[in-house]
Amino acid sequence: MNIEGPLLGQGSVCETILRALPEWFGIEEATAQYIRDVDHLPTFVAWLDGRAVGFMTVKQHFPQSAELYVLGVLPEMHNRGIGRALLARVEAYLREQGVEYLQVKTLSASHPDEGYAKTRVFYEAVGFRPLEEFPTLWDEANPCLLMVKAVDGRP
Repeated sequence: MNIEGPLLGQGSVCETILRALPEWFGIEEATAQYIRDVDHLPTFVAWLDGRAVGFMTVKQHFPQSAELYVLGVLPEMHNRGIGRALLARVEAYLREQGVEYLQVKTLSASHPDEGYAKTRVFYEAVGFRPLEEFPTLWDEANPCLLMVKAVDGRP
């Protein structure tokens, strides 16, 4: 596996992965916005045998903080270390930029979605911790959980 990044203009590369994940990216308007945004934000792409199998896109909000804005790994490639490898590259890049904290937003555990339960397990396994739930940030049917992680070596 090879990871490239940070890259711009990766919307079309990432679109294939997003569309392979309808359980997570099933709202067309939101998916289309992610694809547009990926073209303008630093993106890291994992390649295997010439095929994009995963990506992570970051958005830096302040000099000391950034967000995992959108990410995905092809379903058949889950549990193979691709997400962890991408995150390691993203964190190294963010440390070089002086970023101290990384956040990610995901569906809260107050929503009984099995796919997102696995997503939260992944985030916790790589060091993210729940910070706050926003019951109506996206809408009442999709409560948002904000998770954070120190990326500069702080506990």
